Amino acid sequence: MKNSIAKLGLIAGLFSLSSLAMAEVDHYEIDNKHSFANFSIRHVVAKTSGTFSDVTGKLSIDKDNLANSSVDAKINVLSINTSNAKRDEHIKKEEYLNAGKFGEIHFVSTKVVGTTASQGNVTGKLTINGVTKEVTFPFAVLGFGKDPWGGLRTGIEAKTIIRASDFGYTWAAKAGAPVGDDIEVTLLIEGVKK
Repeated sequence: MKNSIAKLGLIAGLFSLSSLAMAEVDHYEIDNKHSFANFSIRHVVAKTSGTFSDVTGKLSIDKDNLANSSVDAKINVLSINTSNAKRDEHIKKEEYLNAGKFGEIHFVSTKVVGTTASQGNVTGKLTINGVTKEVTFPFAVLGFGKDPWGGLRTGIEAKTIIRASDFGYTWAAKAGAPVGDDIEVTLLIEGVKK
């Protein structure tokens, strides 16, 4: 009888250990040489696009349960590139991004909901122009793999639309304004496992 109880205890312990092993969360540093925050916005009757090329931060990913994942990312506003240096300098000024005062965009996740094994929605606090709002990004985990330098990487793509006016920007307030209020955002993030 004692042997049976001991065996049951051992089996229960093994199941407990295996479930802990399955719930492993991997931690990644965002590679700012291979990560981009892309955007597009209406300009008169067309669209203008650009990117912020300096994205840093951390990702934590549980492959078996995306709900245990998280992200803390920062974007350097001064890294904006619309393929026109004169326009970039104009956008950085107070009437648009006010990059001299608010040089950083910050996102910290508060909840991740997986919809499939590799897709879901990440909700968090997005701070732009000194204003913090809750924003949800639908995302996809693009994969995991080794890089040429012996490291392990993951790729994430996330998209959403935000309104400039929600973050205190007024450029679209006037009727017939040349720049729109809706900003389409696409995040292309590559993380290196720590």
